[in-house]
Amino acid sequence: MTFLDKFGFVIIGRNEGDRLKRCLMSVQTEARVVYVDSGSTDGSVEWVKERGIECVELDTRLAFTAARARNLGFRRLKQLSTSELTYVQFVDGDCELVRDWPLHAVSFLEDQPNVGAVFGRRRERHPSRSIYNRLCDIEWDVPIGQAKAFGGDVMIRVDALDGIGGYCDDLIAGEEPELCVRLRAKGWRIWRLNAEMTVHDAAITRLGQWWRRQVRNGYAFAEGAHLHGAAPERHWVREANRAVVWGVVLPVVCALATVIAWPWSAFAWLIYPLQMVRLFLRGERSMFDRALLAVFQVFGRFPEGQGYLRFVIHRRFHQRTALIEYK
Repeated sequence: MTFLDKFGFVIIGRNEGDRLKRCLMSVQTEARVVYVDSGSTDGSVEWVKERGIECVELDTRLAFTAARARNLGFRRLKQLSTSELTYVQFVDGDCELVRDWPLHAVSFLEDQPNVGAVFGRRRERHPSRSIYNRLCDIEWDVPIGQAKAFGGDVMIRVDALDGIGGYCDDLIAGEEPELCVRLRAKGWRIWRLNAEMTVHDAAITRLGQWWRRQVRNGYAFAEGAHLHGAAPERHWVREANRAVVWGVVLPVVCALATVIAWPWSAFAWLIYPLQMVRLFLRGERSMFDRALLAVFQVFGRFPEGQGYLRFVIHRRFHQRTALIEYK
């Protein structure tokens, strides 16, 4: 079995345009590639099919989720495999794969049989184009070594993914960390390698886009805590509580205090800039990055709180939320 026989690609996308073209052109065409489209209207499907790339379209009668797309692509990849498929590399359609990443990933997995998934450094293509892109680039710079979770771009052992039943189809966000909870429960380890993996194009240039992304995060925190919040995992309980306290409870308390005991109660709002100062003083990044993180980590609790409340309302009234998209 050759190196290229051991793995295949599953790429997912929705109206990614040129980003998808860059993504597909960056993968090894000698390996098996499956593209899963979630209702694109920008000609992506036609472009992919014209180039002879295997294309699967999600059933439009069901809600779109990245988890569902990855599961469908994974099943199709296994059907197409003429030899034993050992690893699958998932790539989001707005990312460009670094050429030698699969070799790094497969080599590590071959040497570490107890590691179920590996990922590397995802970088933002245009971090200087907006402060929101810069925030994304910082977010993806996680420590090297054993990790608790990965994102959309990752190489996973086929046996490990099959053993836990794949991604959770119904999750509209946070499906990767949820998958990692189940992987680790089965004894698999997750590893962040010291290697470049993908270049991502967040294309977040407006406050509204960033706000919707944070709402989605808050929804994911709430749903993740609901699914796996019990001990010992306590998955995303801290993040969900943080969103509630800073994004819902404290604003209500401060607003009520302002109405009841103005003007002295206005000092209650100082808790937010004081928290920004506390966050700024910790960490080892540049002053600009620490200031950026401090402001937006605190400011981001408001949309996260909104996302949390959205989950609670949808669960209470048995509603199904649509995708929370920011592009």
